[in-house]
Amino acid sequence: MSLADIIQQFLDGMQRTTLLEYVAVIAGIASVWFSRVENIWVYPTGIVNTIIYIYLSLQYHLIGEASVNLYYTVMSIYGWILWTRKDEQKQLVVNIRFSTRREWMQQLAFFTAFYIVIFAALRWLKRDFAPEAIPWADALASASAYTGMWLMAKKKVESWYWWIITNIASIPLYFVKHLVFTSVYYLVLLVLAIAGLIEWKKRASR
Repeated sequence: MSLADIIQQFLDGMQRTTLLEYVAVIAGIASVWFSRVENIWVYPTGIVNTIIYIYLSLQYHLIGEASVNLYYTVMSIYGWILWTRKDEQKQLVVNIRFSTRREWMQQLAFFTAFYIVIFAALRWLKRDFAPEAIPWADALASASAYTGMWLMAKKKVESWYWWIITNIASIPLYFVKHLVFTSVYYLVLLVLAIAGLIEWKKRASR
């Protein structure tokens, strides 16, 4: 595909962008912005984003991404509760922290297990039900997102590394599915994830 073809596909995709996709993108960017500054609004704005993307992902045969957004919705409720929990001294129970070596091993095991399961499921779905599925890319974006969301709820700095992987995998994945505005959205999220990583490292160090 030439540069001209890519530009034309981008312009065609932007013309096909629906109002629903615009709302999802704006809510998603707001959610990541709030998470970067450790604001509880990360979760209500995130829930709006994920519910819309469940619908959009199913429309475009991104089964893995649909499952991720369902998981996001559930984890957003869990994270919302966890981030607001306080101890007897009225101090927040969960604070931004670096992962221990043991927690890193748990994250890698968590990611690997989900990648294998999602990839196998998508290979099966591609053969019989969703021929347009892209198993390896969808599984990578999905498994890293599962891991990132789990760690975000626990306020682990390393959650941002997993979000960076998710965003890098999602940019071309949505572009080839003609969800061009969503592809640009993930590019914005990539920049915000890098900023979030820097900010959380500073907070964890303090």
